[in-house]
Amino acid sequence: MITSTSNQQVKHLQQLAKKAKERNEQGVFLVEGIKMFQEAPDDKIRKVYISKSLYEEKGQAFLRNHEYEVLEDRVFQAVSDTKTPQGILCVVEQFRYRLEDLTRGENPHLLILENLQDPGNLGTILRTAEGAGADGIILNRASVDLYNPKTIRSTMGSVYRMPFLYVEEIEEILPELKRRNIRTYAAHLKGKNCYDGEDYRTGTAFFIGNEGNGLSERLSRMADVWIRIPMEGRLESLNAAVAASILMYEVNRQRRS
Repeated sequence: MITSTSNQQVKHLQQLAKKAKERNEQGVFLVEGIKMFQEAPDDKIRKVYISKSLYEEKGQAFLRNHEYEVLEDRVFQAVSDTKTPQGILCVVEQFRYRLEDLTRGENPHLLILENLQDPGNLGTILRTAEGAGADGIILNRASVDLYNPKTIRSTMGSVYRMPFLYVEEIEEILPELKRRNIRTYAAHLKGKNCYDGEDYRTGTAFFIGNEGNGLSERLSRMADVWIRIPMEGRLESLNAAVAASILMYEVNRQRRS
């Protein structure tokens, strides 16, 4: 049992939680909580860390034969990213996807995120994408790290099931989307049609921009179609995750009709 916060494994966990560079160099990320542990693919879990109190409550069988360490409760608190830890933390192998993995369906439904910065927004988008039946999410490198613990927590497990891909620049994948007959849509204040006035039953990809600045004009000009989400009152735009959710569920609605 680990009884000291000076333990090297504890320090390693703290570094993984704080630094994207550490996570990427080692090809891992952290997940915390009972639900996240239970839903994690067994072949992706490298090691489990469990608090003494949870281990005494659940027993060894709860850990599904994974390699594990028991931490004193106060030590577990030191590695936890939450105010009320559930007592279990896992080191999980990162996922690797290719563009082909996101577009192998007959009519792919994609989200393309430019410079998104808020971990909670990204996590919500992943979770909603799974619920709406999207096929994948593409992000540029300037976007927030998807393996940020706050993002992982807000996905509520969707990180295990929703394919995603980082690219240096979004422009580099647009010719391939066009080759695959995937039509691109930019939510824009100058959009000709409302979002529900387009046909999304064929290959569809939505551009979603930065929370503060929206889509860059450069990327907006590269979209096949500009659409708008109607606004009442004095609002000019919606939260990025809310806008993405509206668009994804319109695709879902049309494809169920």
